[in-house]
Amino acid sequence: MGQRKIIHVDMDAFYASVEQRDNPVLRGRPVVVGHDGPRGVVATASYEARPYGIHSAMAVATAKRRCASLIVVEPRFEAYKAVSESIRNIFLDYTPIIEPLSLDEAFLDVSHHPSATIVAREIKRRIAEVTGLTASAGVSVNKMLAKIASDYRKPDGLTVITPSDIDNFVAALPVEKFFGIGEVTAGRMHRIGIFTGADLRSYSKAQLVSHFGKAGRDYYLYARGIDNRPVVTERTRKSVGAETTFIEDTDNRRILAMELNGVRRDVMRRMERSQFRGRTVVLKLKYDDFRQITRSRTLPHPVEDDDRLREISESLLAETDFDGHKVRLIGLTVANPQVKNHGDGPVQLEFDFGEY
Repeated sequence: MGQRKIIHVDMDAFYASVEQRDNPVLRGRPVVVGHDGPRGVVATASYEARPYGIHSAMAVATAKRRCASLIVVEPRFEAYKAVSESIRNIFLDYTPIIEPLSLDEAFLDVSHHPSATIVAREIKRRIAEVTGLTASAGVSVNKMLAKIASDYRKPDGLTVITPSDIDNFVAALPVEKFFGIGEVTAGRMHRIGIFTGADLRSYSKAQLVSHFGKAGRDYYLYARGIDNRPVVTERTRKSVGAETTFIEDTDNRRILAMELNGVRRDVMRRMERSQFRGRTVVLKLKYDDFRQITRSRTLPHPVEDDDRLREISESLLAETDFDGHKVRLIGLTVANPQVKNHGDGPVQLEFDFGEY
């Protein structure tokens, strides 16, 4: 096999950009998509909102305190899914080897194309023409580097990390930019003098495993620009779930049963849409002290219909003792799917590789 060519495409402020595209009043304004309630969370912040320190996963209430002129828009997931489908159709014109990570980003293996850079540039142009939105793209030899590259010059960026660039690029990269290294792990690395890829590369595999457990093996490879994960076109879905957070904590079982019914209906719709069937039903509760518990039941046969899911979920709730606490979140998941045999795995073909 020759060198792989991977593109990571990431839409710019996707949900907020769709809202600004569809509503001219929002253009050029600080916008977040999320529920405007006491416990609402920012799903996406427009680029106009980001200079205020507003980002995804932030509480909407905090975002509003940071920016008095902030506009909060309720999410329209059907609209985002429709745009995402249009983008996927563009991808399919270039490769069938696509690994979606979410509605707004995906990996593409374009190893059979003479130039991955030309493909990435064409995809960005066509996304803009078809959807009116911008995307950023990263091109490199593996998923880790392509993902880092796509975030390098946002918005509307295109960054290519060629094989000859890898050593210098990775050496200069702050460790928090590496795949799988979050704020907490980066802080632990900083405390032992690891700030860049070069610092990380100076540690042996055994030393990294000693400090960070099994993840240290990945960090050892990433510091050398190595990531052997393939682009996976089909993922085996392991579960389907939904949850809701209440405006006010409650221990009223009638209210909880009503909320559970709504969550259950969401789960059932998702099961039907994905044709998923599982044998284990899991109830999740988060208490007012943020402690989380789960209660589950595994059945001899998969859950096939809403009546059966209602029976099991209501039974799990009735059997749960709240220990004097109120509940702030309730969730329901169906897991433990039936495994289907699809025959032999994918066949890898050898290609004639050209430039990046």
